[in-house]
Amino acid sequence: MLDKIRLHNQGTLPDDYNLGVGFDERCIKFLNIKYDELIERVLQGGSDEDILAWCFDKGRKPSDNDIEIWNGFMTKVGWRDDNSEKLVERKRLGGFTDRDDIQTNFDFHDADEGRI
Repeated sequence: MLDKIRLHNQGTLPDDYNLGVGFDERCIKFLNIKYDELIERVLQGGSDEDILAWCFDKGRKPSDNDIEIWNGFMTKVGWRDDNSEKLVERKRLGGFTDRDDIQTNFDFHDADEGRI
């Protein structure tokens, strides 16, 4: 998400790129921060770690257990949940209808970006 904000600021992302929605929206809600404020902070500069520390100070700092549950949830989005139909459609539009190995949104991103 931070890289997307930086790239968008540089004008190197398509206009219709999903900024602040989807995974981004889930993350900002999880951290209890506002997307506009995050953009402002990212554009001030600093490392990802610096910005994460800002998120923890500005919003909330999840416990280790919260983070474990969050990571488990996020890695499975699109697999037998309310995002499954959307994933099927994204696979169709992306030309991946024959890819049964793409079962989650993370799988889709990996395939779409050529990692799998």
